[in-house]
Order: sequence, then structure tokens, then C-alpha cells
Amino acid sequence: MDNHKPSKDLFVPVEKQEGEAEKLSRPSLSFWQDSFVRLRKNVGAMIGLVVLILLAFMAIFGPYMNQYDAYEQDLQRAKMPPKIPVLENISWLGVDGTLSSIKEAETVEAAREKALARFGGDEETITTNVLTEPSGDQLARVEGIQDVYAAKEIETNFWFGTDSLGRDLWTRAWEGTRISLFIALLAALIDMVIGVAYGGISGYYGGRVDNILQRIIEILVGIPNLVVVILMILILEPGITSIIIALTITGWISMARIVRGQVLKLKNMEFVLASKTLGAPDNRVLRKHLVPNVTGLIVINTMFTIPAAIFLEAFLSFIGLGLPTPIASLGTLINDGFDSLQIYPYIMIFPALIISLIMIAFNILADGLRDAFDPKMRE
Repeated sequence: MDNHKPSKDLFVPVEKQEGEAEKLSRPSLSFWQDSFVRLRKNVGAMIGLVVLILLAFMAIFGPYMNQYDAYEQDLQRAKMPPKIPVLENISWLGVDGTLSSIKEAETVEAAREKALARFGGDEETITTNVLTEPSGDQLARVEGIQDVYAAKEIETNFWFGTDSLGRDLWTRAWEGTRISLFIALLAALIDMVIGVAYGGISGYYGGRVDNILQRIIEILVGIPNLVVVILMILILEPGITSIIIALTITGWISMARIVRGQVLKLKNMEFVLASKTLGAPDNRVLRKHLVPNVTGLIVINTMFTIPAAIFLEAFLSFIGLGLPTPIASLGTLINDGFDSLQIYPYIMIFPALIISLIMIAFNILADGLRDAFDPKMRE
């Protein structure tokens, strides 16, 4: 074993640098900056955000992208199928301006006659394709395809088609998206403000204040939400204002309960007690310590409230308590298309697709925001 000791000359003291003594190894970020940094790393949340931005953009500017008004009626162009330039050459997309129908009969000729009769018998604009020949117990099946634009001699294209009154569905779909998003966002904002204030006061002060406020909530919860909404719609005049009031009259209760439960859990924790011991006022405790820890649940609950409000408005339209005609919303458009779903499915498909995208995008974005705003998720 070598017992040779290293020379002291090999060890040189490092010069003291007062300026770097307290230097942080990473940049100092506020709560919101740190949250949005984590949000940007969530691919799913960013995709959901992009989809919502695109839908909001189309809701604002989509109705102005063609020359048709949302309420302009023309029975001459009623129930025109969708036709989109460039994409019309891809038949399986269903946007080539044609309608198809499959008919069955004992012979090919009889099935062809049924297919021609389905479109009025105009053979110049109808093509027929034999799908199956008759054999044994199997009937002949013939598909009839009509170029509706050629049959009605219409040269302009309707990207989403038209409804039974000849109104352009592209304009009405984005007009309806705008109205539905406005109703849902305003209702969710009111629910959030009332729920956070109500639940925060109830949970933070506790005691008699909490008992009184919670007894009021229990009375409201005892009444079915749907009954309250329907009664408010029936009492008030049909319109956007009445639907917003109906959605918010009891919609804030879930937000208030969530905020109250979190405040009750957090207000007795060490960091809150330490802040109070140091003399921090109530508003600072709420703003600096309680609100950041509850923000994730507030955001996720608000994000779930928005699509829920859109679907509730659609349900009210189905039972005849939605917006009055001719105002367009996603609910009224789906209700109009449901009556002719088997023959003209495109009338309902496009509004239903928009509602589906809104729901999925909000849910994915809400999950990402929940993780980003949770202080426990910090690296």
C-alpha cells in the first residue's frame, strides 16, 4: 500500500465570489409562469387548446366566409347535400354534392326503378350501380346516386349543405356554435364566481356562517336540477337570457361544495397557520396560499361545466324548451336534423361533430390544466 501523502500544493483555495454566493441554479418563476411552462409540455392539452381556438375562430368568422345569411330561406335549394371544392373528388367523404339510396327488389330492373323513383325519375342526373344480383332467397340490390346540384341547376356550393327550408348549414352551424359557446361560457363564469365566493366564505370562516350557508345549499340540492331548469324556462320568456338564468340558478352548487371542502382541508395546514402567526391578513392567506392550491379543482370543474351546459341546452331543444326559432344553436340544429337522420344525415352530423370536438377538447385541456395548476406537481 502506498502511504505517500499528496502535496498540499495540489489544493488551492477557491476565491470567494460574493456576487454568485446567492445565485439560483434555475430561474425564479411565479406560480402562473411555472404552471404554464408545465402546460406547454402536455401535448394532449395543447392539442385540445388548439382545437378550441380553431372552433372559436370559426364561430366568430365562419358565418362571414360565404354570401349566405343564417336565416335566409329558399325552398328551391332545400335539403341540398354538402359539396366542398377539391374534396368533392373524394367520394367516401360524402361532400361531393350527391345523394345515394339503396333499393331492393326481386329483379334488377325493379330495384333500379325504385332507385330512380326515390329521386324523382330524372335519369340524366342519376346513376345506378347493381350491388347484388338476385339469387335464391337473396333480392337484387341497386344503388341510385343523384347529382342534386345538376338536377336543381344550382352552380354555387353549400359546404355543409342546406336544411329543409333551404338555409345554408355552414353559416347556421357556426352561428349556432357561437351562441352555444356564449351561453355555456357565460353560465360557467357565473357558476365559478358564485361558487368560489360562496364556498370560500363558508369553508374559511366556518362555525355558524358555514352552518347557515350549507343548510341553504341542502335545500337547493333537494330540488331536482332538471325540474328547476324547466320551471325557469317556462316562467321566463324563451331566449338566451332565460336559458343562462336556468343553467346558473343551481349550477354553482357543485363548485361551492368543492371549494368549501378544499378550504376546510387547507386552512388548518402548517403553511396557512404559519402565515397567520406571522400576521398575514385573511385576504393574503386566501390569495397566496388557499387559492393557488384550489385553482386546479376550480379550473377542472369549470371546464366540465362548459360542455355540460352545451349538452343541457341541446337537451332542452329536444324537448321543445330551447331557443325559439329561427335562432340557431347546436342543440336546435341537431334537433332539426334528427327528424330526417336516415334520409339526410348530414343535417345532424356536422353540429354533432362540432359538439363532440368541443367536449373532447375541453376535457383534455381541463386535465392538462389540473396537472399544471397543482402545486404538488412542481419539479
